[in-house]
Amino acid sequence: MGLGLAALLFVSGCSRAPAPPSPEFEQASRRWTALYAQKLDAAYLDPSIGEIEAQLQRVPADSVDSAASQSLLQRIQEGRTRMQAAEEEQRRAVASAQTLPTQDPSQTNFPQTPEPVAAEPADAGPEDAGVIPGPQVGTPVTEVAAGFRGCFIRFVPLTVEGRGMRETWQLSDRASCQMEFPTHRDTALVIEDGRVLALLPKSAMRTVRRYQDGGTVPEDGGR
Repeated sequence: MGLGLAALLFVSGCSRAPAPPSPEFEQASRRWTALYAQKLDAAYLDPSIGEIEAQLQRVPADSVDSAASQSLLQRIQEGRTRMQAAEEEQRRAVASAQTLPTQDPSQTNFPQTPEPVAAEPADAGPEDAGVIPGPQVGTPVTEVAAGFRGCFIRFVPLTVEGRGMRETWQLSDRASCQMEFPTHRDTALVIEDGRVLALLPKSAMRTVRRYQDGGTVPEDGGR
């Protein structure tokens, strides 16, 4: 029994303890974790990945980190292969999309692009037509009263046949107004529903005297 115990002690004393943790693996693992957290799968194609692989390959085979280093090294290599294949496939897809067909569309099933038709310019009216200054048909009466440099003032009410009594405005006799709005001289602006209904020459207006009995007589005496 004493000899057996001695032999057991002898065998136990000859077994080697595993090597301590590898600093190379610790550094490589830390660098890989930080790189992947920053770039995700793009980390497999990062230029610095070669240094990480070199560190993993220097981990001693008898180190407690040997298996982990080989596993990480294999993961990096497989990931790089996968990303390179995806990158190549994307490059081919882009190149294919940029390639134009060289066949004659009339002889193939390629759709023909219709030729653009030049749009006709909009009719701008006569060449000598320009913007006429001053109120026009449709101008709001509020604008007539407040705008145009205050050059338009109220005129006498006017009875429009078929429409009844209507408000009218006329151009002020101030010299500056007469010069700025010459087309509105001797013109009455007939207002209806808050807007200019018509520009009526004063020469077309007829003054009628109305008597208390309802009768009317033109100023020219009915001649």
